Amino acid sequence: MSDWLTAIENDTQTSVLVTVALVEGSGPREAGAKMRVTLDGQMDTIGGGHLELRAVEIAKTMLATADTHARLERFALGPSLGQCCGGVVHLAFEYVDASLRALLAALRERRQQDSWRLTALDGEPASALFDVAGRFIAGTGEQAPDTFSRERATHVAQGSEGRRWLVDPCLAPRAHLTLFGAGHVGAAIVRALAHLPCTITWVDEREDMFPAQLPDNVRIAATDTPEEFVAMAPPGGSFLVMTHSHALDQRLTQAIMEREDAGWFGLIGSHTKRKQFEHRLQARGVPDERIAAMVCPIGMPGIRNKAPAVIAASVACQLLMVWEEAAAAALATPLRLASAGAPPRRQARAAIHPL
Repeated sequence: MSDWLTAIENDTQTSVLVTVALVEGSGPREAGAKMRVTLDGQMDTIGGGHLELRAVEIAKTMLATADTHARLERFALGPSLGQCCGGVVHLAFEYVDASLRALLAALRERRQQDSWRLTALDGEPASALFDVAGRFIAGTGEQAPDTFSRERATHVAQGSEGRRWLVDPCLAPRAHLTLFGAGHVGAAIVRALAHLPCTITWVDEREDMFPAQLPDNVRIAATDTPEEFVAMAPPGGSFLVMTHSHALDQRLTQAIMEREDAGWFGLIGSHTKRKQFEHRLQARGVPDERIAAMVCPIGMPGIRNKAPAVIAASVACQLLMVWEEAAAAALATPLRLASAGAPPRRQARAAIHPL
């Protein structure tokens, strides 16, 4: 799902990982955005423009000179860079040596779990990966701090010895969509969401409707009992119903309405279909507020083209708005996690604190 991470898989090509460590004011991308640079090119982006050009130049110089020390560089996005954002961006540069490559391989295996990555920005190269409870997973565990803030987005912190560290949350996608229907529109929606930060469970009775090649963030379920996948969806998960049968759409809608912890729910169809479903749901005792929250027709207001790709683009925008609002609400509630559970030989190390 992230080229900067997946591009490294089974790849021994030397590279530099560039991370937006801190943004003051306005910047092209948020803290935590990354790209990977090799002598031949790059994967992913930190926002483009002259900032990215300078970052690529620095990374390639590191590669050409075999400079393995991480570094933190400050860029003012003003006239000198030809960008009018007006803010200041701090970029971390990490030479991907064998140790960091192994850490990123471990991170790749943990893409569906929350992880925190720490990299020393001063002194000898050091990096470590921790799980949600602060337990050491991979990297140079002897040097990495075992107590750090897990309540912030990507940031720079400093230990009591004065050494700076990049604290980089690599969180599993919070957004999950259960999509019922593998027709033209369903397939177009899967394509539209293929590279977005979400996971998709794609459900249909007709196994032959699924394509042979699937995006990494999609798993399929060919089943005669699709209602079971309503119950299996995570709390707060999103639902899209667009099957080949109105009767099945009705059954799925009823099952979704019965889940009090269901998230956003979209049903493909016209205003007439919505009215029909509303009457049936009311007759079954579904509360009016639950019915009112059902999105039907789906898509952004003002977009009338009914081509599958257009519907998919419109629905993808709609889902992104829902998911970003949910993510913002989650960030407003700080995580209260235990400090790192370090082995006895690592207990004495000092904590690091945000700058």
